Amino acid sequence: MSSAPRVVWRPWGLALGVVLGGAVYLAETPLRHQGELADLPARAAAVALLMAVWWLTEAIPIYWTACVPLVAFPLLGVFGRGFAGDLAATVLPYLDPYIFLFAGGMAIAAAMQQWGLHRRLALAVMDAIGSDPNRLLAGVLVATAFVSMWISNTATATMMVPIGIALVRQLERLQGVERLARYGMALMLAIAWGANLGGIGTKIGTAPNAQLSGFLERRGVTVSFFDFLLVGVPFVVFMLPVAWLLLCRLGSRDRLRKGDARDVVRDERRRLGPIARGEMLVLTVFLGAAALWIGSQPLTRILTPAITAFPLRSAHVEAGIALAAALVLFALRSERRAVLELRSLATVPWETLLLLGGGFAMAAGIQESGLSAWMAGELAAIAAYPPLVQIAAAALVTVGISAVASNTATVAVMLVVLVDAASPEARNSVLFAATLAASCDFALPVGTPPNAIVFGSGYVRIPVMARYGAPFDLVAALAAALWCAWAVPRVLGG
Repeated sequence: MSSAPRVVWRPWGLALGVVLGGAVYLAETPLRHQGELADLPARAAAVALLMAVWWLTEAIPIYWTACVPLVAFPLLGVFGRGFAGDLAATVLPYLDPYIFLFAGGMAIAAAMQQWGLHRRLALAVMDAIGSDPNRLLAGVLVATAFVSMWISNTATATMMVPIGIALVRQLERLQGVERLARYGMALMLAIAWGANLGGIGTKIGTAPNAQLSGFLERRGVTVSFFDFLLVGVPFVVFMLPVAWLLLCRLGSRDRLRKGDARDVVRDERRRLGPIARGEMLVLTVFLGAAALWIGSQPLTRILTPAITAFPLRSAHVEAGIALAAALVLFALRSERRAVLELRSLATVPWETLLLLGGGFAMAAGIQESGLSAWMAGELAAIAAYPPLVQIAAAALVTVGISAVASNTATVAVMLVVLVDAASPEARNSVLFAATLAASCDFALPVGTPPNAIVFGSGYVRIPVMARYGAPFDLVAALAAALWCAWAVPRVLGG
């Protein structure tokens, strides 16, 4: 049995968060004198700053920081409803329907991994695209991105790295060289970049997407599964060729002769054998859930007259579909075992649900305390700039922060800062651009888990990774800004 991962503490980060949070609360500022709200904005600001510092410095595990509102908000009375009322208002965001949507999606991903379906899909895409050096890069990039749209980018990268190493070694044998340093690095980066980009495509692809959807939902803006596809997938489709061109340029420095690594791909597919009944069941349930998610808005309109206990939103329907799919997978059996076993759920990063809840709770506290209204007044000058400038600035700042901090933590902070700073006509585009940009970090191993995973392959060198990744970060952020400026108003209707 593997030992639990070691918890890393950074006392200086802990102290910095406490000192800065305490200073914001105790300092004699306008936040302590907000009319009927009194010092509620100062209390919310203190907790939000403490959380932001702990997240950005990773003073403690980031999902522990996400639990801070559960303690701090009721004790400080951030919502101004008394201890019991504040506790209820704090707990509610941790039960947001988007939490259950993400949980159900992760359960489906666990079933895919249990039966190896994700591996079969990736190899099929690579075999179809081809296996000369440049086409192989495209195959790895596209296969990784496709799988990452539906399962964790960390799990996707972990699965793809052994395949990538096998492909590089086959090419080394075909070329008669000991090591293909540049091409090997290009292939590893294709895995990392594909995993990062693919997650942007769907609402369940990565945690920031669910964060954004839930955040907008609470502000009265519904983003259905299909709506997110319309924004996310075209962006991914546009960025993949850009990534491929950069990687081809890097890989070409090894001056490979055209060889054929298709044998490696087909050997891997043969080892999988014929598709098992368990894989077919998972694929059927997954495709059914995806079809229902895409049709969630019409389905919501059909169900609304029958459900009068509470206002039904598409988020509730999408979450119900995800949980129903997970329950069906638990109930189905193949080879004398459940299609989704409890032990398979051990691979799921459940702490991500706490991150989502913590981000939602922090946002609720900032809004309800009146802090967001005060911030809007202070940042009003930003709204005077043209919408495209606002959107581009949000994307560039976010991609810069996400280079050194978790994209989930970055989005949790940026959404509440940007929502009232942007002008009304640009607001949704600004939030979307920042969310997409948070997943577009390609320059450093610390930027995302896939970056760190491929760094461990031994083929990736940090200076070269930064030389190719940093310009790609900039291109991706600007592309996200331009695309969101055009697409988001058309998809969300304003």
